[in-house]
Amino acid sequence: MKHPKNLFLIGPMGAGKSAVGRQLARMLHLTFKDSDEEIESRTGVDISFIFEKEGEEGFRVREIKVIDDLSNMDGVVLATGGGAVLSPESRSRLGARGYVVYLKTGVDQQLSRTSRGRDRPLLDNSDRREVLENLITEREPLYFEIADLTIETDGRKVYAVANEIVDAIT
Repeated sequence: MKHPKNLFLIGPMGAGKSAVGRQLARMLHLTFKDSDEEIESRTGVDISFIFEKEGEEGFRVREIKVIDDLSNMDGVVLATGGGAVLSPESRSRLGARGYVVYLKTGVDQQLSRTSRGRDRPLLDNSDRREVLENLITEREPLYFEIADLTIETDGRKVYAVANEIVDAIT
């Protein structure tokens, strides 16, 4: 298969979408975009602040607009937020405008990866494992619905995952 003009990475938080996306963009000489980073750039505040002031619903409205804008670009690797697939509009746009790769990971790996750094509003003040299990139950069918390719990321290095994707699309 000839490599697509756009690659869209979907999957749960902690699957490695941003890290793999950056590596893929370097390897394929494409522009890297992260929908969460774009939302923060446009609003001037972090995702946690948006969740605090507008709730998840307000955040999702912003996310739909950003996914529309970024998926309309050419020559982009886009790392989406874990919940980007909740919107039928976003699923449709991602599926129609590029090659969608589902980065699949288990809850143990998610717990490990989300324990460091970046704010995760959906994991605040709750049983992290239970939240992650509930999110994957809700979202995984939506990931599979639009994925052109599914790649397991558990215990794998970023470069190995990126290489597997490049091999699959070239």
